[in-house]
Amino acid sequence: MNPTVDIIYKYFTKLTDQQKEQFAKLGELYPFWNDQINVISRKDIDSLYLHHVLHSLGIAKFVGDFTPGTRVLDVGTGGGFPGIPLAIFFPEVQFHLVDSIGKKIKVVREVAAALGLNNIEADHIRAEEIDHKYDFVVSRAVTQLVDFAPWVRNKFEKQDKNGIPNGILYLKGGDLQVEIKESKLKVELHRLSDYFKEDFFETKYVAYIPM
Repeated sequence: MNPTVDIIYKYFTKLTDQQKEQFAKLGELYPFWNDQINVISRKDIDSLYLHHVLHSLGIAKFVGDFTPGTRVLDVGTGGGFPGIPLAIFFPEVQFHLVDSIGKKIKVVREVAAALGLNNIEADHIRAEEIDHKYDFVVSRAVTQLVDFAPWVRNKFEKQDKNGIPNGILYLKGGDLQVEIKESKLKVELHRLSDYFKEDFFETKYVAYIPM
């Protein structure tokens, strides 16, 4: 049995009525758009809430809260993960979702508009071409850390305004020790299984890299 939106309410008990409505609407919007532009594998769309929405919100569990006005860049967002679930959860944070594939950004814009999310900007652009600065960069297993870090190294505000220093919040799975060693980055690994009890999260992490 595939989890419904109730799995979000189970782990996040202080959502407003509007946030609950927005999360529930994802279950209609993504199957509709996925039939037209494939942003989630066909066999995985039934697991939308577990594999994509709740997974994205692992970053929210780790961070706890962002200061209002924080700017977050989502690199390689695909159909809007982790950016759209995070934008619902943090309505006072500004999110810039980017992807090198234009049709995926079309889906992001349509979903954001349907949800009434005015804290999302979405662009068809490569991370290396962006000249803005952000407090955090988020992403979901776009590539190896050794390749990802150079794309975003110069994208951070110098001034920290949150409980943790500005940096990368990277959702990744599997045995990451070799990848971390190759990257030569200072990486903190936080198990998603500490937050979520489903088997899917047993080998999943938030990798936090202060920049």
